[in-house]
Amino acid sequence: TRRLMEHFAIYFRRVLSNSFYPVLQGAIGVGSAFEGWSPREQDVVYQVLIPMTPPRGHSFHLELGTAGQRRLRNFHIRVQQECTCTSERQGENMLCFLHHPEEELRRHQDPSLLHTLCTGSYLDVGKTARWFYQLVRAIWPALLESHHWHLVLLPPRRSCQFKVTNGRESYRIEMLFGVRQGNSDVFVSSQPRQAHTSSIIWPESYAVAEVKFFRYIARRAPPDSLHLKCLQFFTRLQLGLGFSTYTIKTIVMHLLSILPVSQWRRRHFVRRLMDISESLRACVEMRRLNHFIVGNQRLPEGIHLPPEVLMARSCNLFHHLVMDPVAHSQAMSQYVDL
Repeated sequence: TRRLMEHFAIYFRRVLSNSFYPVLQGAIGVGSAFEGWSPREQDVVYQVLIPMTPPRGHSFHLELGTAGQRRLRNFHIRVQQECTCTSERQGENMLCFLHHPEEELRRHQDPSLLHTLCTGSYLDVGKTARWFYQLVRAIWPALLESHHWHLVLLPPRRSCQFKVTNGRESYRIEMLFGVRQGNSDVFVSSQPRQAHTSSIIWPESYAVAEVKFFRYIARRAPPDSLHLKCLQFFTRLQLGLGFSTYTIKTIVMHLLSILPVSQWRRRHFVRRLMDISESLRACVEMRRLNHFIVGNQRLPEGIHLPPEVLMARSCNLFHHLVMDPVAHSQAMSQYVDL
């Protein structure tokens, strides 16, 4: 997957070099497959996040949404045209979107990003996903992989998903896209949190920070460490019982930050599974599970958060259990079943 994304990146740069579409950076592997585990070994999805920066004559401005302020944040990406008259005087082959007549721009220059991938002034996730879909389909025949692999594109919604198969093996890849917050490991991304997320809403994503945490643990873990097997086993054990994969992953990340990596060896396997189970029970009973990234000022060095994420109050992933006694009763029943 990494090699395929590197090859795509080469052609992305060639195709988009003089365009007014977003500039695509190198893909970052995120999610369970790149963290070293997967809840479903037979249905692994390799997720990659592709950072986007604004094209010439444009800038991105992240605007915090009004909903969900108490918990995880949503953003809009406002696209603004910038004056390029100075660049034009220096001989660059580009007309200024702000200071040239519309008719001249239409005759001599491709449309602004505002007129291709935006709804109003805001970058549209759905339009961007369909653009990615067309890019992948157009570039695929030029890649070496196309000689030995068959590409099957899946319908684009908030990402570009496809399968590559060669008769013996099959890989499913999901290309997410987003905008980095400053120089941090936090993005606003196309990945939704809810089933019906507006096309101009970009949720805050901590996936890059989380994959860096697992790499940090891997560098320090003993060769026979089973911390990933504990996570995988417990996650698969409770599939269908109502607790999300992200809930179990969050509990394990908290435990990994508390317990020394030397205590995740093979001989500790059952004890660690019991720790995960007991932590889940305590969190359900207290109706509280703190987000691992938001407001965590004890993350390993090398994981960079924006100041407002670092200094935020703890975010309770079980907030819905506080608000809904029926949901809390169901969660307790599901834990008993588990």
